[in-house]
Amino acid sequence: MYQYNMLMDKRSGITLLLLLCQNACFLSASNPLLQSVACEGQSASLSCDWGFIHVIDANYGRNDGRICSAGQRHESLSNVHCFQKTSLQTMTTRCNGRKSCSVQAVNSVFNDPCYGTYKYLQVSYQCRPLKQSVTCESRQSVIKCESGVVAVHHANYGRRDLQLCPDKYVKNSDCYSPQTASISSRCDGRKYCVLTASNSVFPDPCFGVYKYLEVTYSCK
Repeated sequence: MYQYNMLMDKRSGITLLLLLCQNACFLSASNPLLQSVACEGQSASLSCDWGFIHVIDANYGRNDGRICSAGQRHESLSNVHCFQKTSLQTMTTRCNGRKSCSVQAVNSVFNDPCYGTYKYLQVSYQCRPLKQSVTCESRQSVIKCESGVVAVHHANYGRRDLQLCPDKYVKNSDCYSPQTASISSRCDGRKYCVLTASNSVFPDPCFGVYKYLEVTYSCK
């Protein structure tokens, strides 16, 4: 009987491992990790045919001597320990929750982590099935879940797109005030949540620009 129980335990363990593997493999296949690389001076383009961008990792610098090396002097490629710690934050602020985004690989965006080294921007991201809410400045909206509760993925008050809440006088689409933590604290775990896009609620990140509150979320 002891041997029989041991055999059944082993079979149960193997079955569980197979189920876990199948589930992980399915998730990996249905939501693959995507890559974008841009040499210094160029732009990294991220896009999702479905869902919204979620940046996993990013670095503006150099950790490989071969990437973006064509036509460059050896001394500008020799430092392969060049990392900009704020790269991930910069990319999530500019790209998370969008269908597509383009970010220049330049020192003016990321700051120079290693002077004299020819750098590149390398980004890993996924496309995630999320809901989106856009509230134009001075207006209110409601996000809600018919099933489950709200879980905020990303929020920004400002302007990252000229097409959303259009205004013919608006020329600037580089206006960022990340509000993920603020909106999460108000909305996470609730069936619905009222959103107000106003300078009286959020600090004004770009005076004179017609802004909007952009939120991506899921129902859990």
